[in-house]
Amino acid sequence: MENKEKNEKKTDVIDEDLYEEIDEEELYELVEEERQKAIQRAKERKEATTKRPFPKWIFWVIAFAMLFNVIALLPQTFSIPAIDFLITSTRLSQQEEIQEYKEAVVVIETGDSKGTGFSIHEDGTIITNHHVIKGEESVTVAFPEEGLYQGKVVAEYPDIDLAIVETNGENLPYLTLAETSDFTEDEKINFIGNPLRFNGIANEGTIIGYTELSSWKKPVLMIQAPVYRGNSGSPIINKDGKVIGVIFATLNHDIHGKVGLFVPIDYFFEYND
Repeated sequence: MENKEKNEKKTDVIDEDLYEEIDEEELYELVEEERQKAIQRAKERKEATTKRPFPKWIFWVIAFAMLFNVIALLPQTFSIPAIDFLITSTRLSQQEEIQEYKEAVVVIETGDSKGTGFSIHEDGTIITNHHVIKGEESVTVAFPEEGLYQGKVVAEYPDIDLAIVETNGENLPYLTLAETSDFTEDEKINFIGNPLRFNGIANEGTIIGYTELSSWKKPVLMIQAPVYRGNSGSPIINKDGKVIGVIFATLNHDIHGKVGLFVPIDYFFEYND
């Protein structure tokens, strides 16, 4: 495997519950973070336009419109940062290949929770995280275009937080798995999932490298990317359009800050051989 960056083992605080809804404390932190960013952006815009008079009435119209939109948005999304990744998703979704990938990414529903999975065969064989389906024998699988299917959990690999669900469908869209999770430094990737209260959100990021977790026997890969709850089970897709891993958690890293973690696809082949 290329560019293997291993950190010394330590007690890690990882968030594996990416399929849970966001709570009030996190919402406050996200809103406050975005408020500070908005203040900074406004300050920069003001400094950039000091040489050009700006009618105050236009400023207040824009401010009122923005306030109205935010108030209307909050009860539905519970996340101000969602605005940024929705814009990114809209941009990426104009690409034909992203549109094709999205057709194979599904919503996994278990009771009141949801996560992400993706089809790897035309019969609707699904890969997702073990913690998404833990304790369930059957789940609901929703394809964006093909509709709802009843899924049966047929294999569980808790050591690498992966599971397989079968739907027994026909001619369903699917993604191709890479033979290995080899990557280059700062390689750009895409991932698609169902973060927060949204479905089929495409996003992008870069691969940082490997890290070791105290609770895992194998190293996992880190990405610099906006990973939120609901992204559990999201496929990591490389520039060749192949899946090289599966998102399962986030980690507050000492050097890189908050990062996404994904299971290298090699591990799936090892356990599913």
